[in-house]
Amino acid sequence: MAEAIGYDKEVLMKKIQYLELEKRSAETEKYKLERRLTELERELERLRSPPLITATVLDVLSDDRVVVKSSSGPDFVVSTSGFINKEEIFAGTRVALNQRTLAVMEVLPSSKDPIVSGMEILKAPNVPYNLVGGLEAQMMEIKETVELPLKNPEVFEKIGIEPPNGVLFHGPPGCGKTLLAKAVATETKATFVKVVASEFVKKYIGEGAKLVREVFKLGRDKAPSIIFIDEIDALGAKRTDSSISGDREVQRTLMQLLSELDGFDARGDVKVIAATNRIDILDEALLRPGRFDRKIKIPLPTYEGRIDILKIHIAKMNVKDVNLERIAKNAEEESGAFLKSVCMEAGMFAIREGKEFVTQEDFEKAFNKISEKPEEKSTMYG
Repeated sequence: MAEAIGYDKEVLMKKIQYLELEKRSAETEKYKLERRLTELERELERLRSPPLITATVLDVLSDDRVVVKSSSGPDFVVSTSGFINKEEIFAGTRVALNQRTLAVMEVLPSSKDPIVSGMEILKAPNVPYNLVGGLEAQMMEIKETVELPLKNPEVFEKIGIEPPNGVLFHGPPGCGKTLLAKAVATETKATFVKVVASEFVKKYIGEGAKLVREVFKLGRDKAPSIIFIDEIDALGAKRTDSSISGDREVQRTLMQLLSELDGFDARGDVKVIAATNRIDILDEALLRPGRFDRKIKIPLPTYEGRIDILKIHIAKMNVKDVNLERIAKNAEEESGAFLKSVCMEAGMFAIREGKEFVTQEDFEKAFNKISEKPEEKSTMYG
């Protein structure tokens, strides 16, 4: 009898433990459901609340009220919610207003064109100066104009002069203008904003000028920064008396660019670099001092420059018995981009033939293939 009672007691104890586990599990599930219910109620309340009106702050008054310009047009003097940090509100801030009372309910992030956002490169390109060959003099000038003011502005303050405003690279295609701009961004560790000038040319009136303003605003917000405008001749060609609406819109966009380059607002740690293959067609207003104070010519590489460029490109290649001097001599009047293509094509010839290294013969074949006039170049390697 005692054994039966002990057995029943043990069964009951196990059952109690099991029920307690189930109870705790049910309580945990209840807590999760209550929390989820609270979230859904908040979401429902948010969806039921009336939409807010966007506005821009024009002025901040001393009694915590602000003057705003609403998206519908009129200006209002309104109060601000007590839950808003007053230090976040200043002239130009975007805010949301209550529809009924027009009180400022929250501070909105500044608007930014998605096209402009896509231009920003937060991580600078990995192109150190030692990967730029044959441009030692040009690198010295760009260091003085862009790198030195960003890294050591006190040098200019000590002498009592302002650093140059902008830099214009000009020269034949494929000679390293864009590469040099990437190297500057790498060495300065500044935010790099790259834009092709043709992206400023828009269909509708005012769109191009607005895009220019937002690019420079992005540069100021992310300072220190470098704005690189490639192929600036697409926008900055000499103005004419054309009656075509498209040409007039391009000219309006150019005037906005000129205003940003030397406007009343100081650009601070925002450096502008532009590049063009056709400096001869640029508008005189764009070239005058104060907008692009340094005009750096990027010429075709010299014989020594071609050797330096070839050394850079073959540094990671597995080569054997390659005569760089011979290649450089026969590549007279060719660009750095041409030499890069020759190295890449020589590697492809080696891969095609199943070799483990690249030979002089591969470079000769590549040279003749990349050359614009292979029937004339082929005799150079006799």
